[in-house]
Amino acid sequence: MKNPAIGALVCLLAVAGVMPIQAQQMTDDAVHSQYLLAVDEYVPAPGQFINDLPVFETGDDAASMAAKCTAAIAGDYSDDDHSMISLGGFGGYVTFHFDHSIANIAGERDFCIRGNSMQSLMFPEVEGGASEPGIVMVSKDVNHNNLPDDPWYEISGSADVDSVGKVIYNYEITYTEAPMQDIPWTDNKGGSGVVERNTFHAQEYFPQWLSGPLTFKGTRLPQNGWYFVSGTRKQWVLMFLRYGYADNVPNSNEDGCSIDISWAVDENRQPVSLDFVDFVRVYTGMNQTYPQLGETSTEVVGAHDLHLDASINAIIASGINGVYGNGKATETARYSADGTRIAKPQRGLNIIRMSDGTVRKVYVK
Repeated sequence: MKNPAIGALVCLLAVAGVMPIQAQQMTDDAVHSQYLLAVDEYVPAPGQFINDLPVFETGDDAASMAAKCTAAIAGDYSDDDHSMISLGGFGGYVTFHFDHSIANIAGERDFCIRGNSMQSLMFPEVEGGASEPGIVMVSKDVNHNNLPDDPWYEISGSADVDSVGKVIYNYEITYTEAPMQDIPWTDNKGGSGVVERNTFHAQEYFPQWLSGPLTFKGTRLPQNGWYFVSGTRKQWVLMFLRYGYADNVPNSNEDGCSIDISWAVDENRQPVSLDFVDFVRVYTGMNQTYPQLGETSTEVVGAHDLHLDASINAIIASGINGVYGNGKATETARYSADGTRIAKPQRGLNIIRMSDGTVRKVYVK
């Protein structure tokens, strides 16, 4: 059950002698939620759903777009206002956090990320459909400032063992603005191309609150599209990967949508031992375009801790050494449910950004 009142963060410092990556924390709420609490960053790459999921309006900036993402994907999936966001082409990302650190429970998958992947209805016999895999990264709030500015670690998914030699590590792509036209891109492998416009989505494809050029770096997954033909059945199918990605398999396959923190690796692809994580980032891991489908762009619907009680118990067991922020955070900005900045409370859902970096969702009657 979700408590809408978000208190000050409680920092739980690791005991002397252990690795500095251990830095458990949680809000001081009496009841905690398994669901994503707030979006910290939303930096999408160009794509056919950008400026539409969520909707950009004149005057929006990075903060208001992040607030719109919070309104769309935070909390219980069954909420009436729950929606999804698009990350655009390769590299576009979203960063979010929960109201507590997520514990790495041995032998279990730790959190689940929902997207909008689906099984092909025309070819139900194949393991594929609309799969747009997003790379998942995790981070610890080592410096206790409630910001996602500490080291990041990538979750090593199945492509690392299933597609050896085909995954491109340290891939880099740069998109250039071209208002209401195809968006050009170049990469560090000598490649170039465009994010093509289509007749289904008429808005600008370059994120309008960001200035170009936009450069993204990360792991590029191998292409997963195949054109299947069987009698009168013909369809492009994006094949599922086995594990370790967001928006890869249908949400009905919770195990396939779930992540084990133990899969984290460092920049040298070496395993990293993390007891908890505080921030999660998802970025589009594909750079590909197919007829009738357009560019591959990861979508995110939400996320949840797969073992809320175990996470909270592990935090408590680690020992509380102080209260972060001391409960004196002040309001710095307020937004309506659609992300429009407002000067005072208004009826309905209000999204409030606090001075300690947290975001509150409150209902005003």
